Amino acid sequence: MNLLIATGNQGKCAEYQAILDGLDLHLLTLGDVGIEMTVEETGQTFAENALLKASTYARMADLWTLADDSGLEVDALGGAPGVYSARFGGGDLTDAQRCDLLLAHLEGVPTAERAARFRCVIALVGPCGREETVQGACEGRVALEPAGDKGFGYDPVFYLPDLDRTMAELAPEHKNAISHRAHAGAEARNVLLRWLG
Repeated sequence: MNLLIATGNQGKCAEYQAILDGLDLHLLTLGDVGIEMTVEETGQTFAENALLKASTYARMADLWTLADDSGLEVDALGGAPGVYSARFGGGDLTDAQRCDLLLAHLEGVPTAERAARFRCVIALVGPCGREETVQGACEGRVALEPAGDKGFGYDPVFYLPDLDRTMAELAPEHKNAISHRAHAGAEARNVLLRWLG
């Protein structure tokens, strides 16, 4: 079965290839099927955005489609930046500037009150309209300052107490084994196994 991964990012497609390895699937990217349009993420939740992308691209390509949406939720900020994680502070900020802005918003907040999680929701949609969502999370807290040079986004300020490291201090294979996307991907794999069965 062909499965469209709703991204033009070959790196993300490779991550899903590893997660879905062994299933009777041929993964395609938007570029592979000639889709250049970007779906605007207008949803109020990760699930709404993932479903919006998956259903739009499934209709356009007439293929089973997988799309995800993810971000960082900080309890002390009422769950922000959440669905706006990639646009926090404006669309033209760098990852490092977004991390600095997040730390500025948490200035004076004690360590014990800096709980946060990365969350990922994956939507699977068939061309006939069948749909299902799954999610994964990785719990931690916002560090007092950035550390590490691996990863991207908020990884340098996302501290994992059990490992005494930020996400940006982990080797990529370690990060990919414990990340929110890995957890959601494992659930998506179970759905696809059921659908293929």
